[in-house]
Amino acid sequence: MSDTILRVQDIHKSFDGAGVLRGVSLEIREGEVVVIVGPSGCGKSTLLRCINGLETIDSGEIYLRDEKISGRTKDLHLVRQKIGMVFQSYDLFPHMKVMDNLLLGPTKALGRPKQDVEKDALEMLERVGLKEKAYALPRTLSGGQKQRVALVRAMLMRPEILLLDEITAALDPEMVSEVLNVVIDLARGGITMAIVTHEMRFAEAVADRVLFLEDGVILEEGKPEEFFHTPQTERARRFLQSFTYVSKRDQSEIQPKNNFGG
Repeated sequence: MSDTILRVQDIHKSFDGAGVLRGVSLEIREGEVVVIVGPSGCGKSTLLRCINGLETIDSGEIYLRDEKISGRTKDLHLVRQKIGMVFQSYDLFPHMKVMDNLLLGPTKALGRPKQDVEKDALEMLERVGLKEKAYALPRTLSGGQKQRVALVRAMLMRPEILLLDEITAALDPEMVSEVLNVVIDLARGGITMAIVTHEMRFAEAVADRVLFLEDGVILEEGKPEEFFHTPQTERARRFLQSFTYVSKRDQSEIQPKNNFGG
């Protein structure tokens, strides 16, 4: 399909002989938000790292639009410019001000003029409520603020798809919603994303489609209203029961506050 941005075909990945991904296939279309859930150790983060080229795959193929990106080495940095990724840790350079952290990638890797990037960065920081922190050092920011800066940094690279790997895992509970609200606004703005998370209420609120991984395979796939309220497999039902799960209709803390889309 012409609007398919990412295509993963039957990929396998092992560590020390143990299969972590065992024949995973998926497609993500332009503007779609796919949320990947499952128990710890099921291969969720490994899948994102393989897509981004941080891990090599043993077999299978990965395509960005119609371009095969798996197995490439020489120009892998060019692929990563198109596939943004935000991790659990913020990875901001501690000795550089927020703005300098934001300018580094677009000016060095993309060759964009510093003045243009700084203008875009200030606009994005304002949208996430951090314009006043533009010239502060990272040590003066809370964990939630640092993660919002990391999201802005990824978006300034203008990726075709954004991968988010448990971006709230290292945050205190009271900081989680401020980061998740930003991601919801990115989704509403049409940003294509693949998200690994353990935040089930957030997953239901943001996803167009949910993939449930178990032991390195996609065990179940469906729309969020179907997966979270009428899961088709007993394993998915048991997984959801392990959370104190509340429907998005009852939640109050995860609500869009900003607007990346306009």
